[in-house]
Amino acid sequence: MLVHDVPILATSFLTKHSHELTALLSLVLAVAIAWLVDRAVFRRGRRLARAVVGSELTAVVDTRLRFLRRLVMLVILTVGIMIAISQFAGLNRLATGVLASSALLAAVVGFAARQTLANLIAGVMLTVAQPLRIGDSVTIEDASGTVEDVQLNYTVVRGGDGGRIYIPNERLAGGVLRNDSIVEPLVALEVALWLPHAVDSDQVLAALAALEQPPVVRVAEITPDGVHYTVARGRVTPAERLASASALRADALRALRAEGLLAPFATA
Repeated sequence: MLVHDVPILATSFLTKHSHELTALLSLVLAVAIAWLVDRAVFRRGRRLARAVVGSELTAVVDTRLRFLRRLVMLVILTVGIMIAISQFAGLNRLATGVLASSALLAAVVGFAARQTLANLIAGVMLTVAQPLRIGDSVTIEDASGTVEDVQLNYTVVRGGDGGRIYIPNERLAGGVLRNDSIVEPLVALEVALWLPHAVDSDQVLAALAALEQPPVVRVAEITPDGVHYTVARGRVTPAERLASASALRADALRALRAEGLLAPFATA
């Protein structure tokens, strides 16, 4: 092969594979643009936070900024993938044929993507309304912990045992959510004790009231299985809640044991 044949071969290769190269370039550019926009939005958000509040990102701004960055990246990558697919005539003909059955396509896509789209829309609602923010101490049904991240489809909550709980955004938007730190930085410290009906309630109240730093003790509920008492003592930070609740339960059990009132079981 002669040297002057190289440009001809290169031109021939580019002409023959122009669609594949354009598709590849589209994907590479989409990834690069998504990364650049993500970094730009992140830096801009931090600068605005410093200018407005004089510190790093607040929980409100951090939650919205993370979700916005992921949403923008999703849109840019989706456009890049669509441009790449459009470069192939075979796929275009296939798409044209499928679109001829638009009603069937809409039904299939709607059914397949319903859950994903519902979670995405719910994520937008959660980010705008902000019933929870990153760092908040929350209780969602039977799960309690600290909000670690709000993603496009899931919200990540770190439980008291250190494990992560992934909760679909649609479930959060349509369910009951308890947020212990959205208004005030302190949360109420309260635990529950269940005792048999045979245990004298006056003795229980007196034994618990004699504790150091006396708690507020109430008879919360009477069921066929036993009597439910609530024991509350002050307010603590969300980070201290689990340890303080454990200590309060231990104090209550020691007091009941000392008076000979300890029930066969006690739960919180």
